[in-house]
Amino acid sequence: MFSNMHTQSVQELHFCQQGSLNAVVAIHNLRLGPALGGCRFIEYDSDLAAIEDAMRLAKGMSYKAALARVPQGGGKSVIMKPKGEFDREALFKQFGQFIQSLGGRYITAMDSGTNVSDMDILRSQTTFVSSSSNIGDPSPTTAHGMFLGIETAVRFLMNQSLKGITVAIQGLGHVGFSLAAQLHEAGCHLIVSDMDREKTQLAERSFSAKVVAVNEIYKQTCDVFSPCGLGGVLNDQTINQLNCKIVAGCANNQLSHDGIAQSLHEMEILYAPDYVINSGGLIFASSSYRGLAAKEIEREVNKLKDTLNKVFTLSKQKNMSTNFIANSMAEQILYGDMASQNWIMEAV
Repeated sequence: MFSNMHTQSVQELHFCQQGSLNAVVAIHNLRLGPALGGCRFIEYDSDLAAIEDAMRLAKGMSYKAALARVPQGGGKSVIMKPKGEFDREALFKQFGQFIQSLGGRYITAMDSGTNVSDMDILRSQTTFVSSSSNIGDPSPTTAHGMFLGIETAVRFLMNQSLKGITVAIQGLGHVGFSLAAQLHEAGCHLIVSDMDREKTQLAERSFSAKVVAVNEIYKQTCDVFSPCGLGGVLNDQTINQLNCKIVAGCANNQLSHDGIAQSLHEMEILYAPDYVINSGGLIFASSSYRGLAAKEIEREVNKLKDTLNKVFTLSKQKNMSTNFIANSMAEQILYGDMASQNWIMEAV
């Protein structure tokens, strides 16, 4: 356990077992402020799988918060979804009490498997919730940040607007479908895939999107490949199928291992680090929790364009992968001397 925590640089793990509730909260880093990260409510094959998921995602949230320039640490919670029947309201009330007992070290939000109603139940038990109905759904802001990020990548690499480019979107969840709508409005041609046939049919009707099988999406000739589903989809096999210039998607932890980023760099495919381009939701959650107005939140989200441009520019100048550059920038903030003025800190 401690070895795994050391590998991910996770500072704290908190566990709760109460009735049908089996939950873990991972707090990665508190240097910038209280940890903020969503609550994932899905089935896991084992306790260890749930713990490792929480730790990995918490680390990603720390890096995301650092480069998004929000005063938050990185954290994540997972609730192991019970098999069979259970009382959802009672379970989330228990989890809310658990969050309250941590005294503000961790602020939760929506994630895979949770919704606004769940957050409202949590809010009845704790104040440390950032995406209940009185705050709103962060998905549209995540999608808007994604749109801005894709626009930034296209301008950097191709020196053109989004009009007429082709984007292949893998996954049409809340963020993926909203992103598709914005790209369609900007004049993009869309190729989509999702396991849910109703979603692909709706995209076909609404956006004149070309629908392809889930295992065929990697092979599509396009300008941008946008992974917006599960993590780990970019691996040693799938990247060899890519026929795109840019990879820019909202899925967390898209790379199966860090070497994939270097491979994409050598293939001259511009990779937008996932935790930078999908940071709109975190910015929304943090800003809303702190009481910022809508216009202020929009200004904060727009800053991700500058961050991506710095990452892309340094990657080109240093001939290093964009993921290495982004990680170095985040790690300097999280672990380095705040007063240092080396090339990483100057970039931030």
